[in-house]
Amino acid sequence: MPLQNRVDPFGAIHAVPERGLFTGNRGIIHDPATRTLLKKRWALQAWIICACQFRNVRREPMGRNRPGGKAGWTELFFLDEVTALAAGHRPCFFCQRERARDFVGRFGEAFGVAEPRAPQVDKRLHKERLASGGKRPAVAMHDLSGLPDGAVIATGGSAYALRHGKALRWSFAGYGPPAGLGQLEDKALMLLTPETTLAVLKHGFRPVWHPSAEA
Repeated sequence: MPLQNRVDPFGAIHAVPERGLFTGNRGIIHDPATRTLLKKRWALQAWIICACQFRNVRREPMGRNRPGGKAGWTELFFLDEVTALAAGHRPCFFCQRERARDFVGRFGEAFGVAEPRAPQVDKRLHKERLASGGKRPAVAMHDLSGLPDGAVIATGGSAYALRHGKALRWSFAGYGPPAGLGQLEDKALMLLTPETTLAVLKHGFRPVWHPSAEA
């Protein structure tokens, strides 16, 4: 039976077989005895995106990965970096240092911060994440063309990633075929990607896409 550790663009955590390209965490939010989630969905403001393979480290997902048999951080999984960013995560400085430096550096450019630091990013993101109580703004059809590639929007319970002027419907298995933005006409739309992350994308950060986006 799949563990409940797969994150959708809304930031919710599900139990599905697919894992995706990236892992990450929000701190320790599981019980290692049962390998199930606790009631809380985060333990700290630093929600990060990690590489699935790093220095040959092997972990038991949602197990006891700290000395003394204690629970380590709770492994979450994302279809791709686009999904993780929409959920409110950002690259990890430990296993993805260059990606993290690029992200935080562009954050500084976007908001006029001379010496940007990860905690500054985390503080802003934590107020904006849908999964941590943030409010997601509505977006009008005529504003879609101004959103950067990698932005994720939603209507109803469906999420769409924007790429090259097209909308790709998101699923745990990958993206659907690219479709014109006109398919979203007359629908109530909201932004899922936090505004801070949108600003970083607009300043040139290029997220990693699942291969299905290239099909």
